[in-house]
Amino acid sequence: MIAALSKRLPFFYGWAIVVVTFITMAVGVNARTAFSLFYPPILSEFGWEHGVTAGAFSFGFVASGIASPLIGRLMDRAGPRAVMELGVALMGGGLLLAPLTSQPWHLYLTIGVMVGVGSVCLGYSGQSLFLPNWFIRRRGLAIGIAFAGVGIGSVTLLPWVQLMIEGTGWRAACTAMGLLILIVLAPINLLLRKRPEDLGLVPDGEAAAHAASVRPVSNIVDPVWAATDWTLPRALRTARFWWIALGYFCGLYIWYAVQVHQTKFLLDIGFSANVGVWALGVVSLLGIPGQIALGHISDRIGREAVWAISCLGFAICFASLIALKFMPSLLLVYLMVFAQGALGYGLTSIMGAVVLEIFQGAHYGSIFGTIMLAGLAGGAAGPWVTGLTHDLTGSYTLAFAIAIAISTLSAFAIWRASPGKVRAVAGRSGR
Repeated sequence: MIAALSKRLPFFYGWAIVVVTFITMAVGVNARTAFSLFYPPILSEFGWEHGVTAGAFSFGFVASGIASPLIGRLMDRAGPRAVMELGVALMGGGLLLAPLTSQPWHLYLTIGVMVGVGSVCLGYSGQSLFLPNWFIRRRGLAIGIAFAGVGIGSVTLLPWVQLMIEGTGWRAACTAMGLLILIVLAPINLLLRKRPEDLGLVPDGEAAAHAASVRPVSNIVDPVWAATDWTLPRALRTARFWWIALGYFCGLYIWYAVQVHQTKFLLDIGFSANVGVWALGVVSLLGIPGQIALGHISDRIGREAVWAISCLGFAICFASLIALKFMPSLLLVYLMVFAQGALGYGLTSIMGAVVLEIFQGAHYGSIFGTIMLAGLAGGAAGPWVTGLTHDLTGSYTLAFAIAIAISTLSAFAIWRASPGKVRAVAGRSGR
């Protein structure tokens, strides 16, 4: 039925996939981001150390990392509907059980393992396993639009969650988010399909007859590499695999180091809770035009250049946070928010494209899932190392300085992987 409907629609069904992904990201990613809002009241209620409490979020990345290759294999075998519905069940269940927390291990199991693994399915990693298949020439733009749903969710869901925390407590907010995930995301993800060919379509929505009659300009730069049947064992033996893994480890390290600790840092140096919530929300709001624009730009100038631009955004963000300790100023908060959202969030619009353009093939899901094992390890290390460094030094300054160095390393690693030397983007392959 979906196949017949997709051919009668006045638009390419790939854009329907983009809409479903947009909504899923708006709810699913922000359900995990909300931990930054739950973090202060949990600390106040239980009196646990910063590192122990933030460790629940980090432990979720450990569990996510273990699950990521398995999720990639599940995508290869069963497709996106199975992966997304698994994510809905885990994340929704974890948020519904989190209000029962009374010991740290309860938080590690619910917010950590269940929400963490569920977020791999529903978030950037899971969507990157199939969404890039639907587009070639407009791959960066389509992914940028889909992932911009995170920004819409941040300015609608996060203030609502904060209001619930202030009015009825963090437990009620967790319950509401869990119900929202089950009610909204479970039905719409039944519309997903893995690739356009499953519905008798071709990427980018070009008519099949037109696609057959006009020989497209090849975007392949390295024919030998592109012709290789890339299995996971073959990919593991290449330097490119490990450069991407390093780049993704560092990229998610810096992403989640600031996301988890930003609100607490602003509170510590004297800003109000409203400023903290506003900053967290506007970062994702700015990510809307940032992800779309940088995704589109990556279709013109290449994925490596856009990754470097995004890493520069995070470096500016951490430098601004260091400066804020010595010169508390809303102007520096604005700079930090802009650099993080408008530039830094561009990482997500090309994360799937980088791997697909190097290791495209039947085993892409397994390869991407394994690479994300390194990425999620970085996501686990970022909040934990940042919290631990704070506990050891009594300050975030050293932790943020380390993050600047890691931003630089991430950009260097993706330049070394060089996806543009395997397949050129549309802007560099002719028309």
